[in-house]
Amino acid sequence: MTDLNQHSGTPVPDNAAGAAQMSSRVEKNHYDESQIQVLEGLEAVRKRPGMYIGSTDVNGLEHLVYEIVDNSIDEALAGYCTRVDVSINPDGSLTVQDDGRGFPVGLHPKLHRPAVEVCLTVLHAGGKFGGEGYKVSGGLHGVGASVVNALSRHMQVNVYQDGKIYQQEYNRGKIAYDLKVVGETDRTGTTVQFWPDIKSPENPDGVFEEGISFRMETLRARMREMAFLNKGIRIAISDLRGETPVTKEYHFEGGIREFVKHINNNKEVLFPEPIYVEGVKNDVAVEVALQYNDSYSENTFSYANNVRTPEGGTHLVGFYSALTRTINDYGRRFKILKDSDSNLKGEDVRESLAAVVSVKLHEPQFEGQTKSKLGNSEVRGVVDNLVSENLSAFMEENPSVAKAVLERCLGAARAREAARKARDLTRRKTVLESASLPGKLADCSETDPAKCELFIVEGDSAGGSAKSGRDRHYQAILPLRGKILNVEKTRMDKALMNAEIKNMITAFGCGIGEDFDISKLRYHRIVCMTDADVDGAHIRILLLTFFYRYMRPLIDKGYIYIAMPPLYKVTKGKKESYVYDDDELQHLLDEIGRDPMPELQRYKGLGEMSATQLWDTTMNPETRTMLQVTNADAVAADETLNLLMGNLVEPRREFIQENYNMVTDLDL
Repeated sequence: MTDLNQHSGTPVPDNAAGAAQMSSRVEKNHYDESQIQVLEGLEAVRKRPGMYIGSTDVNGLEHLVYEIVDNSIDEALAGYCTRVDVSINPDGSLTVQDDGRGFPVGLHPKLHRPAVEVCLTVLHAGGKFGGEGYKVSGGLHGVGASVVNALSRHMQVNVYQDGKIYQQEYNRGKIAYDLKVVGETDRTGTTVQFWPDIKSPENPDGVFEEGISFRMETLRARMREMAFLNKGIRIAISDLRGETPVTKEYHFEGGIREFVKHINNNKEVLFPEPIYVEGVKNDVAVEVALQYNDSYSENTFSYANNVRTPEGGTHLVGFYSALTRTINDYGRRFKILKDSDSNLKGEDVRESLAAVVSVKLHEPQFEGQTKSKLGNSEVRGVVDNLVSENLSAFMEENPSVAKAVLERCLGAARAREAARKARDLTRRKTVLESASLPGKLADCSETDPAKCELFIVEGDSAGGSAKSGRDRHYQAILPLRGKILNVEKTRMDKALMNAEIKNMITAFGCGIGEDFDISKLRYHRIVCMTDADVDGAHIRILLLTFFYRYMRPLIDKGYIYIAMPPLYKVTKGKKESYVYDDDELQHLLDEIGRDPMPELQRYKGLGEMSATQLWDTTMNPETRTMLQVTNADAVAADETLNLLMGNLVEPRREFIQENYNMVTDLDL
């Protein structure tokens, strides 16, 4: 989740003033050759970092780590690297070390500079552009290491090669000194240490947002993922910042088969071992592992050359096509699907599915540097063919498993039809039929979704305060009666029978399931505003489970938020202050003095606040604090939701027993 302080924008000038400004701009915007700017070297990266790493927040910061680690993984794909060590250092730097061949240190034939220097200081320079350095690589554009260098205030590289240790350092991408030999060694590989250029009072010209730092959990999850995708490699990550260093090491000989088992860790499975497909065709290496479980959702993760493709692509299309066709063919041949039955649809065969699809190819065509979707047309047929052949053979050799899968898919098909009928009741009506919106919804007058906010609150009491305190122009309020259904334990048809879920779907306007259309969403900021107690937390996680399972694009687009109401009101004399946690309370009490002791009010529910207080503390964009819900690690998110909300009780009990001491103020 991302902590956001919301603020309103600046006012737009009236027509007369705007015309005057436009006239002034026309005079000043004389455009000639003197205004053509040429950015040399890595200046372009520092000028527009978002073009290369997506953002300058903590996600962009951690993208730097992935770029360096990807170089080591490319060495592993080429057969030269068996171990990668990542260290988060106390001084804010991060180190990546591998036992590969090491950057080349000889002079580049055209630039006449050491090749390692060229790789780290020149954009689009590397061994991944059709030469023999790498046959398979995730780093399509060859900008990874040089971008990290440009966005670091300092970087040091050590290359272990030919019995020598070569070293060079850089400051914001500029060479500090020529490559030199600093010692002897009997190993090979590369060590890169970089200090990201983070803004601070001492470094106001930094690139990254002030106050951010590497997150061990996020990086740990990515390193585990890389170890799953490259069976046999060892990847260790250490956090050296605390008093007690923490190290996690990952090594999976079973590769993506163990990945699927991990996805299904807290679920009952239909068969004990994942179905595994492996093959090479037309120079495309394909690995697929799949296994059905007792949940009602799909978890399929796709990768191309170890790069996660959250938007899928041709490899995922080929897999889905083969899966649907093969299961239907088997069902027809063995009369499990009757003549009167329609063919199973893709969504039927994907319900309850956990799968990993990984392809490796010479020249991947990704959409942009963020590499969110694979575009190589030839990959679809290769994946389709290999999965069809292997899955068909597996089902014929394992008829009991095949029958269990077909029965599961048929159950999904029946539920889909029931859900279709229930979904008809929640379809968004036209503007002329807007009276069909939920009766308890207090809508806003603004019609531009980008400007509209919907606060989902628990109960009529909090709803009354929110309705009275809101800005009616752009803030809508939807009170919920009690707790919504736990959708982790039920299919969509049952979920759509829940009145509160139906009210939310209707209020959002974007539909659900096959009718889902995010362009019709009526609010681009949907805020879960619940009480700061155990019941409020439970309602919040029920809502988040629903969004994640049935409306995940709302999370992907950053439309889901969590309100942060205060826990206490502190009154001393005529001065009132609001604090949001116990640490902040103690800090405030130290500031204002504990003798005489101020008046302290603990808010157990939003309904205890007046409309004015709720506006000032929780709803006013000028003063409120919100958490934006993000989907940075889909595997971890699914694992957590299933652990907390799924059918298996024992893993949840163990989790609570192991983590109960983290909760210091439960309202029971």
